[in-house]
Amino acid sequence: MIEVSIEFSNFERMSPAESPSKPAVLVIDDEKDILDVVKTCLEGEGFTVHTAWDPSEGIKLYEQRCREIGLVLLDYIMPDMTGDLVYECLRRVNPDAKVILLTGCEDNVAKRIFEAGLRGYIQKPFYLDDLVSRVREELELS
Repeated sequence: MIEVSIEFSNFERMSPAESPSKPAVLVIDDEKDILDVVKTCLEGEGFTVHTAWDPSEGIKLYEQRCREIGLVLLDYIMPDMTGDLVYECLRRVNPDAKVILLTGCEDNVAKRIFEAGLRGYIQKPFYLDDLVSRVREELELS
């Protein structure tokens, strides 16, 4: 057995905030099954994922963590608030917010929101590989 001795006197540890990492993803969807599947899938790819099943909770989470969140995956049809209203709130916090709509709606809904700066949409149901590719593409990690 070889013994290795390393001296760390000149070594500075990075705090978690300073360590290089992928931007986080926020998923806002009222379907908890979708939240769980997307979270598990993206975390398996090395992403930090925050989830919110309530639109208001998602907005609050974004307000608190907008500096670390690089992308929001946003459902369109949710109780209390539709995706376009949530999107407007996110843009008030950060006009450059990157948001992809997750929707089972027709394309014309997404096209209307595109005009306001939406990054795109993913039609439900979707393949997880397609979702991961799109997330990487938006976060420029491909």
